[in-house]
Amino acid sequence: MSTSYFPFSAIVGQDEMKLAILCAAVDARIGGVLVFGDRGTGKSTAVRALAALLPKMKAVVGCRYACDPADASSSCEQCPELKAAKAGKVKTHLVPVPVVDLPLGATEDRVVGALDLEKALTAGVKAFEPGLLARAHRGFLYIDEVNLLEDHLVDLLIDVAASGENVVEREGLSVRHPARFVLVGSGNPEEGELRPQLLDRFGLAVEVRTPQDIASRVEVVRRRDDFERGAEAFIARWQKEDDKVRARIVAARKRLPEVQVPDSALERAAQLCMGLGTDGLRGELTVIRAARALAALDGAPEVGDSQIRRVAKPALRHRLRRDPLDDTDASARVERVCAEIFGA
Repeated sequence: MSTSYFPFSAIVGQDEMKLAILCAAVDARIGGVLVFGDRGTGKSTAVRALAALLPKMKAVVGCRYACDPADASSSCEQCPELKAAKAGKVKTHLVPVPVVDLPLGATEDRVVGALDLEKALTAGVKAFEPGLLARAHRGFLYIDEVNLLEDHLVDLLIDVAASGENVVEREGLSVRHPARFVLVGSGNPEEGELRPQLLDRFGLAVEVRTPQDIASRVEVVRRRDDFERGAEAFIARWQKEDDKVRARIVAARKRLPEVQVPDSALERAAQLCMGLGTDGLRGELTVIRAARALAALDGAPEVGDSQIRRVAKPALRHRLRRDPLDDTDASARVERVCAEIFGA
């Protein structure tokens, strides 16, 4: 385990953020997580802790996109050749789930991939050099200060996130490869708002705040100081807790297909979205997907009111229309409608 990652289990408080990240780790179809809030509240720390927390995944040996050998629909153009070379049996191995940082200053070529200049100059052949989207396939693409991302990269991410595929047409190259990842963004709302088109692509949106009690603040500082003074010993101290979380994720993934969603849960989700006046049906879909993932984490056989209420705020707060006659913040509006539907 890399000593550069603060243990996920050692993060103090921020329960909603940790819950949203765990749900996204169980079911990638939720659509990613947006973490907005004050500076220095553990946003980046929690996301980067995922790299050490997630169980390894099975991938095709020799595939530069780490395709899933059990999912033919997500295979790249290279995988059939590898399969033919192995007489129909693809060799597999376990690799870490990628958690890829997308820097704000990254060029489009760095993100989508481009012509491999070294091969072009030395061998005289056109070859594709994969970019960050290829590296993030089947993993997480993390964007810090996502609200400051350049518009042309935002447009690109919207297209790829919607299709699950990256298409590169340039310098005589025509390449198409799978790019299915969980998009995770963090930022400070004081530095600018996120474009509505990209905001809608995030399944869950979490608000984090600076702790307001002395005990929590002292514990945050103590743990961070211990980590910086002796990272290896600190990580070893929290190893068992991280192992429990990892085992919980693995069990939830196996349990997820068996979790039932009764009609009563669907009606609750529809009541919530109608009461809040959300546009479209993406809100209901996200509530149900997140509630199912949470039920799998809880070990529950079906989705109930408890799971729906716990995911309501992160699933819906960023989908509300602005009401000039109601200056209540989005979280309070969701909580108010939840109280009307579920009771106080």
